[in-house]
This record gives sequence, structure tokens and C-alpha cells, in this order.
Amino acid sequence: MIKAIFFDLDDTLLWDQKSVKEAFAATCKTAEERCGLDPDHLEQAVRESARALYSSYETYPFTQMIGINPFEGLWGEFKDETADFQKLSNIVPTYRKDAWTLGLKQLGIDDPDLGSELGELFPQNRRKVPFVYDDTFQVLDTLTKDYRLVLITNGSPSLQNIKLTITPELRPYFEEIIISGDYGKGKPDKGIFEHALSLMSLHNDEAIMVGDNLNTDILGANRAGIKSVWINREQKERNEVVPSFEIQQLTNVYDVLKDL
Repeated sequence: MIKAIFFDLDDTLLWDQKSVKEAFAATCKTAEERCGLDPDHLEQAVRESARALYSSYETYPFTQMIGINPFEGLWGEFKDETADFQKLSNIVPTYRKDAWTLGLKQLGIDDPDLGSELGELFPQNRRKVPFVYDDTFQVLDTLTKDYRLVLITNGSPSLQNIKLTITPELRPYFEEIIISGDYGKGKPDKGIFEHALSLMSLHNDEAIMVGDNLNTDILGANRAGIKSVWINREQKERNEVVPSFEIQQLTNVYDVLKDL
């Protein structure tokens, strides 16, 4: 019998991709006003530069393990306690400046000062646009009556808590909020799921995991013997990871629970 539902945060409940897109749009508009660059081309160039830079740093294996992506690096401060987070925190100011400066350079604008300015503007813009999916609160309101809810999110505790602070309605639904940076390893490590079960005093057949990412949410739940629900809003192709259930929108989780 299912007693608890584990939820992923980014792009499951919070529409992180849209928030990042809107922050890029606002920041690139400043560059357009300043030097006439096409905002879409600049966004693409900065995204490419950011990915390449991010994977070149010594912190990359750590960010991979915890689950912190290059675009979170463009706005997170990472003021967390461990030595790895401190290293990341020291790198990000330069990373932000360089990602934007190299993006500008790709389009023929060699202006480190503007790169630095845009690098500091992007975090401000990202904080202004916390998007939540239309069905998130309706589903949480319904489920919280009959199930215990847990949030399991990859990322830096400081950054994930900022996301929850700028979307304050989310936090009260959850009995436990587990962040990979606190735990020490991210999804798909099965340990973080077993940790959640232990905190809730549950067996693995008493919980289900709902998430958008096959390679983290679904694979990790499968490894821990927890039934998995893949929310596939964008009709993505499946890879070799097989979820217990696949849904197209969050409200479809009601049907899954009925079947169980």
C-alpha cells in the first residue's frame, strides 16, 4: 500500500527550464539594447560557452555527482559548508563573467566589462521569475490529504532553498525536504532514496517517486526498489531506463495511484 509520494523539484513541480529561459531573454535584451546583438543568438552562444567552461573546472565531477547544472552555476552562490562547495563558490564569479564574455566574443563583441555586467545581471533576473506548473498546487492539495509527501532534489542546499524561498507556497506540503548536497550524493544514487525511506520509517513498496528525469529520478528509484512515475510533458524519447509508469501531466498521477 502506498503511503508516501516522493517528488523531484526542478521541472517536475517548478518549471526551472522556463525560469532559465526568461532570465536569459531579459539579460540578452540588455545586450541587444547596448550593442544591437540578436538576443536568441547571444543566448545560444552563452549556453555553449557555459557548458564548455563548466565541464573544464576541477569541480565538474562533484557537480555531476550532486546534480548541479551549468545554468545553476550562472546564478547560484553555493555558500554551503563543504570544501567542494567552497571551491565551486570561488569559481562561479569568474565563470559567470567568462561565460558571458565568451558568448559576446562569439558574436564579434570583445567587451569583458559588458560580459561581467551581464554575468551579474543574469542571477538578478533569474530570481525574479520563479515559475510553477499550472497543475502543481492542485495536485499537492489533493495528495496531501491521503499521502505523506517528500521532496528529493539534486543540487546545492543554498540554491535549492532559494528556489523554495522564492516559491514559498511549496515548502509546507512536504514532511521532509532532502537535498543531495546535504546528503552527499545525488540521484540516481540509491542511497538518497533509502535515506528518505529511513527518515519516513517506510519500506520501499510503500512509496512512489515522481520525476521528469529518467537518468536521475527514475533510475535512482528503480535501483532502490521504489515504483517510479516518469512525467514526460515534452514527449521525449525513452532511453534504456524503464519507469513503472509514464504520465504526460501531473494530474495523471491520480490514475497511477488508483491502479496501485
